[in-house]
Amino acid sequence: MKYRKWDAKIKTKIILESLEHKIPLAELCNKYQINQSLYYYWLNEFQKKAHKAFESEHKLKEENKKLKQIIAELSIELKKTELELSEEGEQ
Repeated sequence: MKYRKWDAKIKTKIILESLEHKIPLAELCNKYQINQSLYYYWLNEFQKKAHKAFESEHKLKEENKKLKQIIAELSIELKKTELELSEEGEQ
Protein backbone atom coordinates (compact mmCIF):
# COMPACT_ATOMS: atom_id res chain seq x y z
CA MET A 1 0.00 0.00 0.00
CA LYS A 2 1.24 3.45 -0.83
CA TYR A 3 1.96 6.06 1.83
CA ARG A 4 -0.81 8.58 2.37
CA LYS A 5 -1.59 11.19 4.97
CA TRP A 6 -4.96 10.83 6.64
CA ASP A 7 -6.59 13.82 8.31
CA ALA A 8 -8.35 13.52 11.65
CA LYS A 9 -11.84 13.68 10.13
CA ILE A 10 -11.21 10.73 7.82
CA LYS A 11 -9.61 8.68 10.62
CA THR A 12 -12.61 9.38 12.84
CA LYS A 13 -15.01 8.43 10.07
CA ILE A 14 -13.24 5.11 9.56
CA ILE A 15 -13.14 4.33 13.28
CA LEU A 16 -16.80 5.21 13.78
CA GLU A 17 -17.79 3.19 10.74
CA SER A 18 -16.03 0.18 12.20
CA LEU A 19 -17.60 0.68 15.62
CA GLU A 20 -21.04 0.70 14.05
CA HIS A 21 -20.26 -2.82 12.74
CA LYS A 22 -21.58 -2.07 9.30
CA ILE A 23 -18.89 -4.17 7.62
CA PRO A 24 -16.21 -6.61 8.83
CA LEU A 25 -12.83 -5.09 9.71
CA ALA A 26 -11.01 -6.79 6.83
CA GLU A 27 -13.54 -5.38 4.39
CA LEU A 28 -13.28 -1.92 5.96
CA CYS A 29 -9.48 -1.96 5.68
CA ASN A 30 -9.71 -3.06 2.04
CA LYS A 31 -12.26 -0.33 1.35
CA TYR A 32 -9.90 2.38 2.64
CA GLN A 33 -6.70 0.56 1.66
CA ILE A 34 -5.21 0.56 5.16
CA ASN A 35 -3.49 -2.14 7.18
CA GLN A 36 -5.34 -3.59 10.15
CA SER A 37 -2.38 -2.63 12.34
CA LEU A 38 -2.85 1.01 11.29
CA TYR A 39 -6.57 0.72 12.06
CA TYR A 40 -5.81 -0.63 15.54
CA TYR A 41 -3.31 2.17 16.13
CA TRP A 42 -5.97 4.76 15.19
CA LEU A 43 -8.55 3.00 17.36
CA ASN A 44 -6.17 3.05 20.33
CA GLU A 45 -5.48 6.78 19.83
CA PHE A 46 -9.21 7.44 19.44
CA GLN A 47 -10.01 5.65 22.69
CA LYS A 48 -7.22 7.43 24.60
CA LYS A 49 -8.32 10.88 23.46
CA ALA A 50 -12.10 10.61 23.13
CA HIS A 51 -12.69 12.07 26.60
CA LYS A 52 -11.26 15.39 25.44
CA ALA A 53 -14.41 16.01 23.40
CA PHE A 54 -16.31 16.36 26.67
CA GLU A 55 -13.65 18.32 28.52
CA SER A 56 -13.97 21.24 26.14
CA GLU A 57 -17.71 21.31 26.82
CA HIS A 58 -17.05 21.57 30.57
CA LYS A 59 -14.46 24.33 30.04
CA LEU A 60 -16.91 26.32 27.92
CA LYS A 61 -19.60 26.03 30.58
CA GLU A 62 -17.18 27.27 33.24
CA GLU A 63 -16.06 30.17 31.06
CA ASN A 64 -19.69 31.04 30.32
CA LYS A 65 -20.44 31.06 34.05
CA LYS A 66 -17.50 33.40 34.73
CA LEU A 67 -18.54 35.75 31.93
CA LYS A 68 -22.11 35.89 33.24
CA GLN A 69 -20.73 36.81 36.68
CA ILE A 70 -18.64 39.60 35.14
CA ILE A 71 -21.68 40.90 33.25
CA ALA A 72 -23.73 40.87 36.45
CA GLU A 73 -21.04 42.79 38.35
CA LEU A 74 -20.69 45.36 35.55
CA SER A 75 -24.46 45.76 35.37
CA ILE A 76 -24.58 46.51 39.10
CA GLU A 77 -21.76 49.04 38.76
CA LEU A 78 -23.56 50.68 35.84
CA LYS A 79 -26.79 50.96 37.85
CA LYS A 80 -24.89 52.51 40.78
CA THR A 81 -23.26 55.02 38.45
CA GLU A 82 -26.60 55.87 36.85
CA LEU A 83 -28.16 56.41 40.30
CA GLU A 84 -25.26 58.59 41.43
CA LEU A 85 -25.50 60.69 38.26
CA SER A 86 -29.25 61.10 38.57
CA GLU A 87 -28.89 62.14 42.25
CA GLU A 88 -26.23 64.70 41.29
CA GLY A 89 -28.51 66.05 38.57
CA GLU A 90 -31.35 66.56 41.06
CA GLN A 91 -29.20 68.67 43.37
